[in-house]
Amino acid sequence: MLIENNAPTHTPALASAEDPKMKDVALPPPLPEVNGNRTKTDDVEGGLLVQPQLQQAQCASSAGARRSTTLLVCRRVAVTAAMVLLVVVLASLSAFFLGWASLVQMLLVAGAVYLCTGRRYRWFYVAAKTAPRDIRAFSRFLRVQWMMHGHAKRNVTVAEIFQEMAAKYPDKVCLKCEESEMTFSQVEEYSNKVASVFMEHGYRKGDVIALFMDNRPEFVCLWLGLAKIGVVVPLINYNLRLNSLLHSITVADTQAVIYCSDFADAIKDIAKQLPSKVALYSWSSTPNNFSHGLGEKNLTALLQNAPTTPPVVPEKPDFNDRLVYIYTSGTTGLPKAAVITNAKYIFITSAIRKLADFRDSDRFYCPLPLYHTAGGCMSVGQSILFGSTLVIRKKFSASAYFSDCQKFECTVAQYIGEMCRYILSTPPKPEDTQHKIRLMFGNGLRPQIWKEFVDRFNIPAVAEFYGATEGNANIVNIDNTVGAIGFVSRILPAVYPISIIKVDPFSGEPIRDKNGLCMPCEPDEPGVFIGKITSNPSRAFLGYVNKKDSEKKVVHDVFSKGDMAFLSGDLLVADEFGYLYFRDRTGDTFRWKGENVSTSEVEAVVSNAAGYRDAVVYGVEVPGNEGRAGMAAILDQEDNLDLAAISEGVRKALPAYARPQFIRALRQVEMTGTFKLKKKDLQTEGFNPSLLKDKVYYFSSKGEYQLLTEAAYQDIIAGKIRF
Repeated sequence: MLIENNAPTHTPALASAEDPKMKDVALPPPLPEVNGNRTKTDDVEGGLLVQPQLQQAQCASSAGARRSTTLLVCRRVAVTAAMVLLVVVLASLSAFFLGWASLVQMLLVAGAVYLCTGRRYRWFYVAAKTAPRDIRAFSRFLRVQWMMHGHAKRNVTVAEIFQEMAAKYPDKVCLKCEESEMTFSQVEEYSNKVASVFMEHGYRKGDVIALFMDNRPEFVCLWLGLAKIGVVVPLINYNLRLNSLLHSITVADTQAVIYCSDFADAIKDIAKQLPSKVALYSWSSTPNNFSHGLGEKNLTALLQNAPTTPPVVPEKPDFNDRLVYIYTSGTTGLPKAAVITNAKYIFITSAIRKLADFRDSDRFYCPLPLYHTAGGCMSVGQSILFGSTLVIRKKFSASAYFSDCQKFECTVAQYIGEMCRYILSTPPKPEDTQHKIRLMFGNGLRPQIWKEFVDRFNIPAVAEFYGATEGNANIVNIDNTVGAIGFVSRILPAVYPISIIKVDPFSGEPIRDKNGLCMPCEPDEPGVFIGKITSNPSRAFLGYVNKKDSEKKVVHDVFSKGDMAFLSGDLLVADEFGYLYFRDRTGDTFRWKGENVSTSEVEAVVSNAAGYRDAVVYGVEVPGNEGRAGMAAILDQEDNLDLAAISEGVRKALPAYARPQFIRALRQVEMTGTFKLKKKDLQTEGFNPSLLKDKVYYFSSKGEYQLLTEAAYQDIIAGKIRF
């Protein structure tokens, strides 16, 4: 028989009727205790059981046991046959689409797993339970591979696929931004104008022109037009200023910058530090002859009389050519420019579409910044590569999120980072459920608020995904499993070669065995998520523009000598069924009282206890104590932080070692453009109240947070106040 989930592998002791766990279980009547021909049970023919009846009972019992054994064997044979058939089908499809090398790999892995399972049959139970999920995901992934194969064979680019969509849906709305909109034919004509202007100015395939603009349809038109002539476009975060902005422009070796006139002051601040070769082009929503005094060219004026027909390029861009540079969030330093080719852009867009099961009839809502992969690729790509209508917003608004979805009749909506928490903190209103959203997708929906969020806003399905812009390890939760960010197949893991390896949680360095190879994690054991690097577009690692930065993200000799994998730097954990859950960033985890503390888990608890406020958690050094004590920085703009509620919340939800020992009430929280909270500077500043403008509290022996005065601080340093 199949062993149920979490069933013990040893033979359990018989349960007692007195056992409280058995209280409500209907137990069978006790068997007669035979003493010669008599029993202690009076229900069997007046207390007498003659020998022939006893023999019949024994024979019936023996026959029942034989039938039970036969049934057990049959079930095991049936499960084995079903799994063998599944392996054959999947292996055949893999050999056809992925090649014989993949088939051999998978058969070896499956054989090893089978041999390792011995007679326990647990693997078969897990396989049977996860097979429907795996088959569904595998079939969708094959469709992506087939699509990529077709695009590679045709050697098409993103711009060429868009031209096909524009010809197919000329009058359909392509991009809508609040009250303005552009059809597919209008985007095609505008992008052709862009291509013609910059061709006339001498730009060719391989040149680099940065784009510094907020969310609007023209943002897409501009980089799409440049892509038509093979120009690579760094998409720069419009919130950056001074050194960060200068770095983002120069690290990509740009020859020109297109900037929105709304951000002219930001360009003025760095203009003198830009290399002399960098030309400036200003763009504005309305034609004008105004100059910012930077020697810039007026792009709006240049576009007015440019031809709307497709340009004839001297050198056609290719499928594998660079398309855009997308920058990392900059949570731990200056942004890094990640390379996105036409192939990678198409793969990312196609993969999320097929795996999350988007439909041709879907209408998408995206309030995310378009300079990042999530918005600029996953959402914009649905429009330019598949002909879907995309509704964008200049700036995210928690209160307007579902009102917009209702107003624009969207069916799929995107989120990122802390967005869902902000939306959940808004007062209830009718629009919360008066929308047509059938699916939300994104990354960053915390497990602690997942169910509350989908229940309040009536969301039928959530496709939480995980991936890094620069990486090759991307996964999607396709079956609505609460808290999961994706999964890895337990049947044929080699189909999509991702894994979790053991690392030092503080340094992020892989832990290796005696042969110098990395060690895979067991179920429920946290480790770093990796993706095997191959030449396949779905597995290729393009890294950053800066090669040294790229090399830091690659680990060698992973499971065999000479192989390589992308090292994500994120701590994940997989359960028995292969579902993956985010734990923390390596380097963010800290150790206190001999235990490892996951900052992301503590942040979720603290934020919930504080009424869904922004909260970041990090470790700070306390003299005389080993490790780092937890410190939570919480947004408190109105000086009304409910310390009692936070005290109660952390006491109830967290073990003693994980409770923040300090709280810092922040007037403002620094956040990335993708709604991730920054903590590096906060950690450096520590908990000394004399060096901080904000109020700081400590977790006293009374189990409550008290104001950290200078005297109390000195007592902590001297060891008079102990944690």
